[in-house]
Amino acid sequence: MNAEIHTADYGTEGPRVVFCHGLFGQGRNWTHIARSLADAYRVTLLDLPNHGRSAWTDRIDYLQMADAVAALASEDDPIALVGHSLGGKVAMALALRHPDVVAKLCVVDIAPAAHSSGSEFRRYIDAMQQMDLATIHNRQDAEDALTEAVPDASVRAFLLQNLRRDGASWRWQANLDLLGRDLETIAGWPAALRDAEPYRGPVLWLAGANSDYITEDDAPVMRKLFPRVHKISIKGAGHWVHADQPEIFLNVVRGFLAASQ
Repeated sequence: MNAEIHTADYGTEGPRVVFCHGLFGQGRNWTHIARSLADAYRVTLLDLPNHGRSAWTDRIDYLQMADAVAALASEDDPIALVGHSLGGKVAMALALRHPDVVAKLCVVDIAPAAHSSGSEFRRYIDAMQQMDLATIHNRQDAEDALTEAVPDASVRAFLLQNLRRDGASWRWQANLDLLGRDLETIAGWPAALRDAEPYRGPVLWLAGANSDYITEDDAPVMRKLFPRVHKISIKGAGHWVHADQPEIFLNVVRGFLAASQ
């Protein structure tokens, strides 16, 4: 893969914290949280391959994405790793493959298993690809064009963060063709990690109380791979926990980061 990963850093002192966003996301989705933590931590926000300002690749591969992110860390300066959804799977894969560079792990509303949200994301990809970008003159045009297919205003705003102006025209930053083609891979979990050596560091498993991305069947698998896991469910939050309940999310993560090993 060897994808160039775009990063942004906040804070100059303290332990290092790295955030991995979900599908259609970007590092900047975590900006408020990064700035809030920058008084005590060195925070790195990254764009995963095929998202934001990072390079595009020819396929989706969790193991290669995990290795690419791990290359940003070192055993001399282990990281606290926070990952949401797709980014949560990358983070889990990284901790299992490179445990010496991960001091602690926070997994947000995803499990090390296949999930059935592919149809929802397929609908989003189809809607984005079907937009006639030649007719888009401003952000309101884009909003109007996506409203029927994506009636939820917050989801629509999230998706439209991927739309960028190039001179007089517009383009999608995310690699929609690839993400659509490999959606089954994104929804899955690498077979090579099903019986991996467990990650022995502390793990916070955050779930949105209104989300169905984590089921009761996921708990035994999570405990097998991450025996020091502690699960917290956040009320009033769906799948995008950090967007639905940002202050509660921040307080919980801050407490986890501050806790001794």
